[in-house]
Amino acid sequence: MKKALIPVAIVLSLFLSLPAANAATDLPESHPFYEEIDYLMEKGVIESYPDGTVQPDAFVTRAEAAVMFGRLKGLSSTKRATAFRDVPAEHFASGSIAEAAKAGYILGFPDGTFRPDEPVNRGDLAVMIERFFGLNFIFHFGYKDVAEKAYFHDAVCRLAASSISYGYSDNTFRPHLQATRGEFSALLARALEPEFKNDVKIGRSYQRDKTKTYTYRHEDGQLAVDRFVSVPAVIGPGTEFVWETRIGDAAYPELEYENDELFANGFPYSEQSFYLAYPVQVGKKFTASDHSPGPDFNTITGVGETVETEYKTFTNAVEVTTQDGGKYYMVEGFALVKWIEADGTVSNELIDVE
Repeated sequence: MKKALIPVAIVLSLFLSLPAANAATDLPESHPFYEEIDYLMEKGVIESYPDGTVQPDAFVTRAEAAVMFGRLKGLSSTKRATAFRDVPAEHFASGSIAEAAKAGYILGFPDGTFRPDEPVNRGDLAVMIERFFGLNFIFHFGYKDVAEKAYFHDAVCRLAASSISYGYSDNTFRPHLQATRGEFSALLARALEPEFKNDVKIGRSYQRDKTKTYTYRHEDGQLAVDRFVSVPAVIGPGTEFVWETRIGDAAYPELEYENDELFANGFPYSEQSFYLAYPVQVGKKFTASDHSPGPDFNTITGVGETVETEYKTFTNAVEVTTQDGGKYYMVEGFALVKWIEADGTVSNELIDVE
């Protein structure tokens, strides 16, 4: 599958599917969300309309979202009475809406309506995705247009922590913008498949490829193997994707966080270690952790540095000097590749990527 570097998506259809995704008459391979839609069609989540279209650029409605969620969970779509006064039993999506509401994936409005034909905005879509996938991990991204008191604030931040959506390059999420079927498709595909999560990144990202395995050698000779896998959620039922480090028989979950201000990682629901501050500039100082007890600073001391690792020699590394005189090296697409303590001991080094 090829990828597109854009925020969100999904298409759904309410009728019989065509034999293959490329049979959709309005879905050229050049469409930004072609791969995501194709993936979901293969899984039977998206089906074409009778005229052979999937209408990827049309707005997705609340009823259509309920149908999509129902297909993913295998919920019954048999028409029936619902708890919403504007969704009669004869409505095409009544069964899906009733089942999704019963499961708690979608909610109605205080006036007893569901508003099935109303387009879904991006803020509401974030809440639906958070609830549907049971997202727990959170990273306060600091969007310019997402107030901390907004009902969708935590959901939007959880999408960022889960590499489902970082929003737009101007540090906005545009929560009131109506979502297209293609955008809805991208969100669903990214929640389901790590390969699509690789598309969720800022420009010149230091995040690692979530489809690869990274092996490091520690100071004591032990090997640490990092893979991006689905693990039981820390809070509540379900599973979530994290970087899992295995050292011998022990396994440790870890998350990578990135926005326009920094690159960090840390254990879920714990402190974050700040490895790089943006924009990358020699002389830039930044705190080493969000839980530093005092003035604990790292300083960017080199850009475009050459650093040798057992895996390969990098010529585009950023050198960071810690307060105690140690140095570590960050590379775009690889994150941390080497750490040298103040006494010259190599405490962490990348030795393989596959």
